[in-house]
Amino acid sequence: MSYRTKNCGELNKANVGEEVTLAGWVHRRRDLGGLVFIDLRDRYGLTQVIFNPDKMADFSLAEKLKYEYVVSVTGKIEARDEKNVNKDLSTGEIEMVATNIRILSEAKPMPFEIFETNKGEDDEEIRLKYRFLEIRREKLKQNLIFRTKMVKYMRDFMESRDFLDIATPILTVSSPEGARDFLVPSRIHPGKFYALPQAPQQYKQLLMVGGMDRYYQVAPCMRDEDPRADRSPGEFYQLDCEVSFMEKEEFFQLMEPLFIELTENLTTKKVLHKPFPRIPFREAIEKYGSDRPDLRCDLEIKNISDWAKKTSFQVFSSAEFTRAMVVSKGEVFSRKEIDEEFTDVAKRAHAKGLAWTKYVDGKFDGGVAKFFDEAQLAELKSLLKIEENCIIFFGADDWETSAKALGAVRTLVADKLNLLDPNIIAWAWIVDFPMYEKNPETGKIDFGHNPFSLPQGGMEALKNSDPLDIIAEQYDIIANGLELSSGGVRNTYPDVMYKAFEIAGYGPEVVDQKFGHMIQAFSYGVPPHCGFAPGIERMTMLLLGEKNIRTVVPFPKNQRAEEPMVGSPSEATPEQLKELSIQIKIDEGKK
Repeated sequence: MSYRTKNCGELNKANVGEEVTLAGWVHRRRDLGGLVFIDLRDRYGLTQVIFNPDKMADFSLAEKLKYEYVVSVTGKIEARDEKNVNKDLSTGEIEMVATNIRILSEAKPMPFEIFETNKGEDDEEIRLKYRFLEIRREKLKQNLIFRTKMVKYMRDFMESRDFLDIATPILTVSSPEGARDFLVPSRIHPGKFYALPQAPQQYKQLLMVGGMDRYYQVAPCMRDEDPRADRSPGEFYQLDCEVSFMEKEEFFQLMEPLFIELTENLTTKKVLHKPFPRIPFREAIEKYGSDRPDLRCDLEIKNISDWAKKTSFQVFSSAEFTRAMVVSKGEVFSRKEIDEEFTDVAKRAHAKGLAWTKYVDGKFDGGVAKFFDEAQLAELKSLLKIEENCIIFFGADDWETSAKALGAVRTLVADKLNLLDPNIIAWAWIVDFPMYEKNPETGKIDFGHNPFSLPQGGMEALKNSDPLDIIAEQYDIIANGLELSSGGVRNTYPDVMYKAFEIAGYGPEVVDQKFGHMIQAFSYGVPPHCGFAPGIERMTMLLLGEKNIRTVVPFPKNQRAEEPMVGSPSEATPEQLKELSIQIKIDEGKK
């Protein structure tokens, strides 16, 4: 006998009169006057099943049913009476009258209720420990199904454009690519370690050298990073992609339709801009205070440094940069909100504080307005084009902090004033990233993004420009305040690569040791190439409107980078360590 011949959520009035077998979990159970009713649940939905002692050989099995038992039920599909139709259920016009039941698996009492309740959310640690149960919940189930459909859509899109799905190694070599590597000890080579791939960056470039001109892969990536709401600790997946013989703009035009189609074909959301805006990094910081701005909100930051330096207000006049952001209808914000919430986000963005004033009923009032005379306020009003009641927030500091502090305030304003339409996806490309940045702790020059990107201006720029002024052929695709991917036009010139690494403090011996295979490959004829790698989890978050990445990962790590369900990470046995020639010595301060 088959366990099932139909799925619970697929039945309708066309099936009336059929004898079918369903299988799934007991979602709910009700006893009504000698009859037993259950809602039987599988991945596809629910079907109401009626157990009548007059129509069953062994009704006692129906009486034993409990919440989350797994059963297989055979019976006839009947139409419900009109008055009993459940319009909220896809199978609400029919029900099954059971003739036979098999209990396939009994269930212990659940650590939390499977179906959603009004009691509030259960403790996340418990849910992660029993994640196999939480997957049964409708929301998480639908999130994982959506992710599966999204990945299939991506694969179909790529293969319809002649991309080849090529797997790259999981055990590779450690290299200075930004995040910490995960190391895997080698038993065969004592004292040596493999590294898990932070990304297939080097391999996909070598595939370009090999003539595989359009490569893609849904690639696992492992980075020893701290958890965030939009970042899984340890591992994630990305749509890794590389093409040969394309300029950056050609690549943008090739890939934009994928993001438009994912938005409009898999969701009910709309794309705000077509084609996507191309915003230089410096402009994004100065205008929005972020290199991943949420463009659903049209608030912009203005540079008012020239005005500020002429005032006697020392906070402004002595600052390298002073910026302002005018928020229409922001005059509703209370002094308490400004002091406790807006100032807090500005300080977390490294500002020393947050200056503000309101413009209400034709005059400036409150905050820093008292430090300026009428002529200065009139000039400010004209400079900022103030025409109605509003609040003006100010940032005064160096180039970066003055902008990013207001960027953080901008995000909070947009949230409080409901300026972010959840039905809109605002895609954009951020271009022209700095090649290098200064490490704030060491003062050392380091790569700002991918070290394999081509510097604009090539060798001449590397030799003759201030490293912090060099622009790389790097780009991000962003949407709704999320960075979905970094990418770039690759550096395929060995001499330029040596020089680029030299500026970042890596001598030729390091480059040869870590990337000698790439230097060698590029000396045998290499096509120009570029690519990127959008994150699968972040893409799913974005399209579903989720706020936390753990809601779209089947088995996520918690905020301590642990997986409570299986107890990962765990200790190795002495025998395993001996086999790997490893001795453990733990810093007492890290216990």
